[in-house]
Amino acid sequence: MSGIEANFDGLVGMTHHYAGLSMGNEASMNHRGQESNPRKAALQGLMKMKALSDMGLVQGVLPPQQRPNLPALRQLGFTGSDEQVLSKAAQYSPLLLSNLSSASSMWTANAATVSPSADSADQRVHFTVANLNNKLHRSLESVTTSRALKATFADQSCFVHHDPLPQHADWGDEGAANHNRFCGEYGEAGVQLFVYGRKALQESEAPKRYPARQTLEASQAVARLHQLEETRTVFAQQNPVAIDSGVFHNDVIAVSNRNVLFYHQLAFLNSQSVLTELGEKLAQLGQALIALEVPTEQVSIQDVVGSYLFNSQLLSKPDGSMMLILPEECRQNHNVSAYLQELLAKENSPINKLHFFDLRESMRNGGGPACLRLRVVLNEQELAAVNQATLMTPALYQRLTTWVERHYRDSLYVADLADLQLLSEIYFALDELTQILKLGSIYEFQR
Repeated sequence: MSGIEANFDGLVGMTHHYAGLSMGNEASMNHRGQESNPRKAALQGLMKMKALSDMGLVQGVLPPQQRPNLPALRQLGFTGSDEQVLSKAAQYSPLLLSNLSSASSMWTANAATVSPSADSADQRVHFTVANLNNKLHRSLESVTTSRALKATFADQSCFVHHDPLPQHADWGDEGAANHNRFCGEYGEAGVQLFVYGRKALQESEAPKRYPARQTLEASQAVARLHQLEETRTVFAQQNPVAIDSGVFHNDVIAVSNRNVLFYHQLAFLNSQSVLTELGEKLAQLGQALIALEVPTEQVSIQDVVGSYLFNSQLLSKPDGSMMLILPEECRQNHNVSAYLQELLAKENSPINKLHFFDLRESMRNGGGPACLRLRVVLNEQELAAVNQATLMTPALYQRLTTWVERHYRDSLYVADLADLQLLSEIYFALDELTQILKLGSIYEFQR
């Protein structure tokens, strides 16, 4: 059965702010305390979604979380009215309130790991929501993420939803940001690559400066849940040097599409063995791996982190050729820009088109184009079973743009999170959003 790759982007939330909560994510830490613009952030994300939809790609939308997270604050012992809870939390610890107000769910590459029906033994699409237990602010997302995914992919004859792995560091799971899939046509069987930062239950090399968020054991558990065949699954360790340089997820240093792997020389701990295994397993499916390695001498690891070259989207155009969806920062980085022009000029390069997008609000918080999207491979029957109200159209773009312009603030600091009026604005807006996207009551305040 033929298939397509749909991209479901996270809609930026109304509490988008710069608090530097993500250790290991240098862009996030470097912009701590600066003024953010939630309205601009949401509109930038929507413009990217609209542009990809206009190119003929299937583009979906996933909602933000309910933030500030008052249920979590009450669980931590803050009592009284909503206003009193916010005030007490702000007085106790602005950092805690910031954590529980984060708009980080916008980066839906961390929402879940997804395996298509062509790869799963029961021939259904499998979702495992990421536990994200390495960071407090992200570890609180899974309940609402699960509800949103189930409301978007509701048909149980097509879709299977798994609970997050145990909330323990040994089972640290960061979702699709550490996952790639290789295939010929999307609807055909493929090989899935799981990238981990460390082994939890045995000795292994590990980074020394920043934490390795994904464990081998978590990746193996997801593969079991998704009923994947060992002969079409590869587990590879991320290079600790890259993690210590600010490459907190694999999608900051590698990206794939179909049978193409676009990656940096320092992406994997044992690159040659990874490529050999990938190539052999793809060959069993009649496909040849195309590995595009970017050498350190042309693009340094500092250039990678500063430009987010590999946090781009590598997408197939209708004619079968491929294009890169890149942040504007790639065009502004001399070494990266020079490499990209060389890539386009190469004979037989599978990539022949570049599209640059201004995603500066997201980039300053450490997330580029690939962070904002969750890839979901679907066949025709499964696409028809998706909640159609979540799929981008000109009408939905206009409606969501109007919604953002009406409800979002154009300036936000950490201190503003204690504003009760902001909380009221958020509840009103999110209630309207669930009606636009036909999601039902996915938020606690609606229940």
